[in-house]
Amino acid sequence: MENNLTDINVLIKRRYEELEELKNKGAETFAYSYDVDNYSEDIKSNFEKYENKDVKLAGRIMTIRRMGKASFAHIMDHKGRMQVYLKKDDIGESYDLFRLMDIGDIIGVDGYVFKTKTGEISIHVKSFKLLAKSLRPLPIAKEVEDEQGNKIVFDQFADKELRYRQRYVDLVVNPQVKDVFIKRSKIVTAIRKFLDSKGYLEVETPVLQPIYGGASARPFVTHHNALDIELFLRIADELYLKRLIVGGFDGVYEISKDFRNEGMDRSHNPEFTMLELYVAYKDYFWMMELVEELFEQICKTVFNTTDFVYEDKQISFARPWKRISYVDSILDRTGMNVINASENDLRGLAKNLGIEIDGLFGNAKLIDEIFSKVVESEIVQPTFVVDYPLVLSPLAKKHRAKEGLVERFEAYVAGKEICNAFTELNDPVDQRKRFEEQARMRDAGDEEAQQVDDDFLRSMEYGMPPMAGLGIGIDRLVMLLTNQSSIRDVIFFPQMKPQV
Repeated sequence: MENNLTDINVLIKRRYEELEELKNKGAETFAYSYDVDNYSEDIKSNFEKYENKDVKLAGRIMTIRRMGKASFAHIMDHKGRMQVYLKKDDIGESYDLFRLMDIGDIIGVDGYVFKTKTGEISIHVKSFKLLAKSLRPLPIAKEVEDEQGNKIVFDQFADKELRYRQRYVDLVVNPQVKDVFIKRSKIVTAIRKFLDSKGYLEVETPVLQPIYGGASARPFVTHHNALDIELFLRIADELYLKRLIVGGFDGVYEISKDFRNEGMDRSHNPEFTMLELYVAYKDYFWMMELVEELFEQICKTVFNTTDFVYEDKQISFARPWKRISYVDSILDRTGMNVINASENDLRGLAKNLGIEIDGLFGNAKLIDEIFSKVVESEIVQPTFVVDYPLVLSPLAKKHRAKEGLVERFEAYVAGKEICNAFTELNDPVDQRKRFEEQARMRDAGDEEAQQVDDDFLRSMEYGMPPMAGLGIGIDRLVMLLTNQSSIRDVIFFPQMKPQV
């Protein structure tokens, strides 16, 4: 490790010396702009149109091959790579400046498009300009062959944690990473287009809230100096979006950053992206059909297919999706009806299943842990799990036909929850009782129980239309559709532990 650091420091020192040499030669080392008029992949995909035409590209040098009075290099722009050919006879004294270029430098080139003798589409450079000198060498993968002739790649930037911390380098040296984030952007765009086409309004609601709610989670706490009050980073958008339905909008949605002060693992980051949608006069049956339609639209628009592979599992998002009962799915696997079970019964079952339980766990948390253990991991194909216990859903409407249950569903794919939806509770009297029960749970030690929000209750008292609500975790959705095993692989700059 010490030798590697020494080598890097030597390389950095040499690049600073090159920087000074370039300045002494009168070269601009960090440019203001460059007039780009084309991209690499556009030229490659339409060579007949561009052959012998002048183009101007800019990009980062990824390889250099010098041959005396001529050089080949590959530059990487936003869309891909392009080979460039520079000859001293063509660019004169500028060729001496090119000798001071390194891998990682960003240059602009002006020249005409041609094919080399080997058939590679390239640019014959007539002039080039240094746009930014790279003073720190990029980690470069080295490919060798073993005794059997197998190719082995030694990647100096293979450490995942380092890649997350230095995503700017990761994006340069691992092009497949950039592709994941391009797809993420297209997925969000497809969601917006779908919801906009339905006539729903995209809105913004407060990130800083005096009372947090809409989910069971611990919040981040901050202080407003001017008002001298405690505020919370939102854990969900739900209660403010429902206020807007009271105000007269038929359908509203928000794609937002939410924050939960909880643990980090493969599927949890304290800062994450959510879609929440609320539509007046609809119920959870209608919402299931909308979810099927939305996912099919995303898949076809972005990927041109509804068939995917996630962690070696073959998955189809084609309609219709399977539907199973939350309570019956546990009953079938454990023999216990969790609706009628006592806390002691639930604790005993959890213990037998090997679930680590906290002494403060109440019925809701115990049931949730049992479901996660025996049902969640078994679901592979897109499946709606429907009709949840009332104790798990303080904001959902009681089931119209089944005692002790609410009209709620979650969709699971490949053992992961991808969305959550209700027929929303619109009775302010019932809502107050449930908030008060949540308050008792908080007093008993449940830090994730929700608070009583009197302003939200006031809005309900003015008359809240019946409605369906939906929440989709964008990060988990992107993980699933791009076959990524960690949420950190779909967030540009995930939260990391401090470096020691």
